[in-house]
Amino acid sequence: MMAENKSSFNAFRLIHDKYALARDTDPLQEEFNTEGEKILEIVREWENKLCSQSEKGGYGLFTGNLSEKFHDLVKKSFPMVDHIGIIVKKVTPFSLKKINLD
Repeated sequence: MMAENKSSFNAFRLIHDKYALARDTDPLQEEFNTEGEKILEIVREWENKLCSQSEKGGYGLFTGNLSEKFHDLVKKSFPMVDHIGIIVKKVTPFSLKKINLD
């Protein structure tokens, strides 16, 4: 999977490492989500290839475990992959407006 999509994974590696080391991830979140969606699409494609073959072979009972192991291997390479798709909303600070009773 990674060998066939080396350029995509290399581009994501740079962004992933910046994101993982950043204290404030909000400015990087949009770029991380954009590149991460491409990676998730590749991962889903390969997961479907892997799991569909095991389901056809009569091992449908073990497909869930196989899928979890596949995602664990992806997480070893990219530990922050679960943070793809997080939406950051800027919250304005709460303030009360003063009422003049005059």
